[in-house]
Amino acid sequence: MFPDFEVIPAVDMQDGRVVQLVGGERDTGKTYGDPVEAAERWVLEGAETLHLVDLDGAFEGERHNADAIDAILDAVAVPVQLGGGIRTVDDALALLDRGVARVILGTAAVERPEIVAEIAAAHPEGVVVSLDAKGGEVVVSGWTEGTGLDPAEAAGRYADRGAAAILFTDVDVEGQLEGVRTDAVRRVVEAVDVPVIASGGVATLEDVRALEAVGAAAVVVGTALYEGRFTLAEARDAVGAR
Repeated sequence: MFPDFEVIPAVDMQDGRVVQLVGGERDTGKTYGDPVEAAERWVLEGAETLHLVDLDGAFEGERHNADAIDAILDAVAVPVQLGGGIRTVDDALALLDRGVARVILGTAAVERPEIVAEIAAAHPEGVVVSLDAKGGEVVVSGWTEGTGLDPAEAAGRYADRGAAAILFTDVDVEGQLEGVRTDAVRRVVEAVDVPVIASGGVATLEDVRALEAVGAAAVVVGTALYEGRFTLAEARDAVGAR
C-alpha cells in the first residue's frame, strides 16, 4: 500500500467547504475554499494519495458531502481514501465500487467489528480502521464519545479482522500546529503488522520526519499545509519521497 513513506494531504469537508478543525471540536475550524480545487491543487503539487473526510457525516452518522466527493473522484487520478459517516457494508462497497480506493471506518468498526472482515472479504485492500484517540482512549461519533478502548490493543484486533491499514489520529493535538506526540504512534505501530497512517499535530518538517522514524507508513497533513507552514514538495523532500 505504501512502498515508501507517504505524505497525504487532507481534504476535510463540512457544508461543502474544506475545513480544518482544532482538537476535533465541531465549529472550531477555519475554512479553506472549494474541496475540488483543494484536491486538484494537492495532486498538482505531487500528492500520490488524498485523504477525504466528510465531517458532517462523522458528526451526524450519515454522509452529507457526497456531491463534493463525487466531483473529486471525477477530477483526480490518484487513490482516494474516504472516511466520515460510512456506517454499513453496503455504503462501503458502493463507495469502493464508485472508485474510492479505501474506506475509513471509525464508529462503525467500534460498534460492529465484524464489518471490517465483511468488507475486506470483497476488497482485501479496501478497509482502513480509524482509531482516533483523545485522552488515551479511542473516541467515536465525531470524537464526542469515549469507548474505553486502548488504541494499540484495538489496532491489533482490527488488523486480525482484515484491516489493510490503521489510521491513528491524536485528536488532542489535531489542528493545533503544536507538534506530534510520537510515543502514542509508536505504540500502535508496534502492535500491528499492517501500515499505520499517522495524523494529528503536524506543524513542521521535523514532525514529518519524526513520524517516519517511529515506523509510520504515512502521515496525513492538513492545517500545516493549508496555513503554509511548509509545502507538500518540501514535506516529500524531507522524507526522500520519490
